[in-house]
Amino acid sequence: MLRVMREEALLCQLRRRFVVTTDSGHGHRTYPNLLAGLTLDGLDRAWAADITYVRLPTSFAYLACVLDAYSRRCVGWAFSRSIDTRLTLAALRMALEMRRPPRGLVHHSDRGVQYASAEYVECLEREGAAISMSAKGYPYDNAKAESFFKSLKTEEVRLKSYRTFEEAEADIGRFIEVVYNHKRLHSSLGYMPPAEFEAKHLTETERLTPVPVG
Repeated sequence: MLRVMREEALLCQLRRRFVVTTDSGHGHRTYPNLLAGLTLDGLDRAWAADITYVRLPTSFAYLACVLDAYSRRCVGWAFSRSIDTRLTLAALRMALEMRRPPRGLVHHSDRGVQYASAEYVECLEREGAAISMSAKGYPYDNAKAESFFKSLKTEEVRLKSYRTFEEAEADIGRFIEVVYNHKRLHSSLGYMPPAEFEAKHLTETERLTPVPVG
């Protein structure tokens, strides 16, 4: 029990307060979970999006991320002092610019107002994405994003005492791009980091693609 409490940072944390990042009490439309039972067999078939908070000396900052659900690579992220649609849109736009996914991509998130807002939904619809959301009260429907944030908090955030917003943004960005995407091994990916797994997948896909005759 002591080991578990230490791993979850529950020791000597009585003054820490929980920060809510999901506000589902809004009037926007919500969508069914399309990831349930979906078999992923390639990149950019489905993305998982979520938000977490980062403690600064006198305030909080917020990190929005978009992960490829197949490779677990973080393909888009944004860091802000405000938890609003501008934050999630910045992460989404980075992912869209980096990946240029095909139409039909499943975009999965929670039911928070940042993802259900008209501006966010319109962006997804313009890209031809299918919108998917976790059922109310079931955060583990977005387990891959939750797992990513757990790694981020354990291996980066809890080991640092960020002095400024800019320092936190730089260090977290370095962790995402350099450590998590290119170095961190995942047992679910055959003990490869996401970038290596994607490269291997693309190589195998090209090898198996028939060459047109004539």
